[in-house]
Amino acid sequence: MELKYFRLIKTIAEEGNIVNSSEKLFLTQSALSHQLIVLEERLGFKVFHRSRNKWKLTEEGEELYKLANEILISIEKGFNNIKSIKQGAKGSIRLSTECSTFYQGIPKFIQKMGILYPEIEITLTDATHQSFTKLLSKEIDAAIVTSPATSKELLSLKFYEDDVMALMNNEHSLASKNFLEASDFLNEHLIIQSFPLSTVSVYKHFLEPNNIDPIKISAGIHTEICLEMIAANMGIMCLPKWVLSPFKIPENVTFKQIGIQGLKRAHYLVVRKDDKDKKYMDDFINNFEEDFSSK
Repeated sequence: MELKYFRLIKTIAEEGNIVNSSEKLFLTQSALSHQLIVLEERLGFKVFHRSRNKWKLTEEGEELYKLANEILISIEKGFNNIKSIKQGAKGSIRLSTECSTFYQGIPKFIQKMGILYPEIEITLTDATHQSFTKLLSKEIDAAIVTSPATSKELLSLKFYEDDVMALMNNEHSLASKNFLEASDFLNEHLIIQSFPLSTVSVYKHFLEPNNIDPIKISAGIHTEICLEMIAANMGIMCLPKWVLSPFKIPENVTFKQIGIQGLKRAHYLVVRKDDKDKKYMDDFINNFEEDFSSK
């Protein structure tokens, strides 16, 4: 039974006559009467008792009227739900990282999201070492970090883990070792990309737990400069290999494992818990994990 017939029955039953019903349904009286006759012929019973001034539902018609109400209310509720979902699918996300190197692949991801989800606006903000503070103050909406948040208001989603390697000149005194121990860094010049040390994985997860402080620690302005310093045998730098994929690595530079079991570094996407169930944020998170969990 077509939906238009349920609307027809409901309207006539509530208006009580064909004149008002035809106006409400934007039909002529003859067209309305014809539709009702066709319906009754298909059903095999009368839906209304007709009189000049009043149309009244038959017993069968009463059941159809109840069914029409249930169906039309259900449809309206469904469309309202769809509207709510669609409204929730629209939003803006300000994304930041704790390190500029983490931006690799992000522009391509944003471009893809713009095609698949045009109602989600993703904006890259400057890298910051205060990701959690800025999330809580709502200056940003998502952050890529290497340590999970401790605040109960933030949700940390682990999406990737990489191996941090030590880079050094082939002529370096440690280049002959199969792997580096924490004590090997004691008299070394550790070259990092930026301070603070709390964001430097090799220091936070390998040296500090072993009470080792390199004799010298300095930060290079750019990755290219850090690589030139390593090539000149001016120290050791520790990074995952994927970070260096956009750069030409000098031929006299070698990679060494850190620790007997290697040094793993986890990556987390952190968002506010209150935002997690918003559809646009959920779509963002699902696509982010899909794209970057196997980076």
